[in-house]
Amino acid sequence: MNKTLVLLVMAPLLISCSSEKKQVNNEILIKDTKSFDILMGQFAHNIEQLWGLNEILIAGPKDYVKYTEQYRTRSHINFDAGTITFETIATNNPAAHLRQTIIATLLMGDDANSVDLYSDVNDIQISQEPFLYGQVLDNSGQPIRWEWRASHFADYLLQNKIQKRVSGSQVIWFISLRFVPNHLDKRSHLYLPLIRQAAAKYSIEESLILAIMQIESSFNPYAISNSNAIGLMQILPHSAGKDVFKMKGKGGKPSQRYLFDPENNIDTGAAYLSILKNSYLAGIQNSASRRYAMISAYNGGAGSVLRLFSNDRNRAVSVINSMEPSAVFQKLISQHPAKEARCYLIKVNDAQKNYRRP
Repeated sequence: MNKTLVLLVMAPLLISCSSEKKQVNNEILIKDTKSFDILMGQFAHNIEQLWGLNEILIAGPKDYVKYTEQYRTRSHINFDAGTITFETIATNNPAAHLRQTIIATLLMGDDANSVDLYSDVNDIQISQEPFLYGQVLDNSGQPIRWEWRASHFADYLLQNKIQKRVSGSQVIWFISLRFVPNHLDKRSHLYLPLIRQAAAKYSIEESLILAIMQIESSFNPYAISNSNAIGLMQILPHSAGKDVFKMKGKGGKPSQRYLFDPENNIDTGAAYLSILKNSYLAGIQNSASRRYAMISAYNGGAGSVLRLFSNDRNRAVSVINSMEPSAVFQKLISQHPAKEARCYLIKVNDAQKNYRRP
């Protein structure tokens, strides 16, 4: 099983600065990060106590994980792999526990603000427009919209697909499903109107927004990372989020509730790309070179991109402008100090090719 293990030493995103205002902002960021770390640590402890150390499974950018029934039952959607696994360690009638979470998960909506992924509260609301509609088919090959169909499918699964495994001292009963092969496209289409709106508003390519959403979250509206990046485009409230609020004339930073709203999240991500394009990286003349720099900066910051070419910002832009786009791309994927940023550019660039209109 593909697990998201998040035992969780948060890396504070400290920006070196001398002003008192920036120092205060850094202190707020550290406080927020520590609070999130404490929450995750307690949550992981609750899971470990029941499931064991090797079974700690927590929501991530591409993984929806929801616990219910005093942490004894959980559902895990891996949006990247296109799988759902329902599991329980309940010893009394495990099938009944699985049945309830199967139905609730198949019929849940896409409102991440309505579900607490860091508790065992059974707050999954059945939606008239299930988020997974068309991405999972029942045993007769039909999409699942209504509770009666989800119930019949759950009964079929419990009669034919239930399995068990042993982990430490625990017997875990589980059922696994696969999404339809084109599940990624089906999810991306849910957000196309919002993507097109944001692309037009900020003059950003639709294909770039789609590619970043795919690599960041696989179009998982519940996405949240161990650094508290939130939502479809994985916005960090204290960096990208704060920059966008400043651009819009707002103070402070966006809340988690704000960023879990898909429209707000996509708008914020596109707005941040426009800041990179028109402010931090505006001097880069070649559109392809600027796009490569924007993608890399979205992941690792504009400063780290420019410092790769020179410690002086203006000089860095001049160096980039003297290079062929292919050379800029090669330098970013081979010499950027962060391995994640090197791989990120390759992944987003490849994904964007698939979303460009012929």
